[in-house]
Amino acid sequence: MKLNELHDNPGATKKARRVGRGPGSSKGKTAGRGIKGQKSRSGVAIKGYEGGQMPLYQRLPKRGFTKPNRKEYSVVNLGLIQKFIDAGKIDAGKPVDEDVLVASGLVRRKRDGVRVLAKGDVTSALTLTVTGASASAVEAVEKAGGTLTVAAPAATA
Repeated sequence: MKLNELHDNPGATKKARRVGRGPGSSKGKTAGRGIKGQKSRSGVAIKGYEGGQMPLYQRLPKRGFTKPNRKEYSVVNLGLIQKFIDAGKIDAGKPVDEDVLVASGLVRRKRDGVRVLAKGDVTSALTLTVTGASASAVEAVEKAGGTLTVAAPAATA
């Protein structure tokens, strides 16, 4: 097969209909827009306009609030940490903190800290120091013979 022999499957592409190109094109003269009126003109953006009636998005009640300065944690599961230890990317003998998790590639970036959750099993005796952890994660690490310390998040300058 050569480059000049490449072609799409039959019927895969369809030519666009050129509007406003005479009466023989079936979309000539008014180009399917009807006669006169706002929508027959170019540059019209009506979107949520309802002819002066109060638009639906303004009639419905607004709920909820997004806190602008909320904390965003990078979440990591115990099962993934164990997987990285088994692969040799994290040394279980040394203390494991957030910088070690980032360096190993398990966490892309720290954000406001790393939070450990208890999904998966951990068999290595770890010494973990992170910003946050679920109670079940702390319990699982201690059950495996390790310690999980929750440190205060680093102050951002």
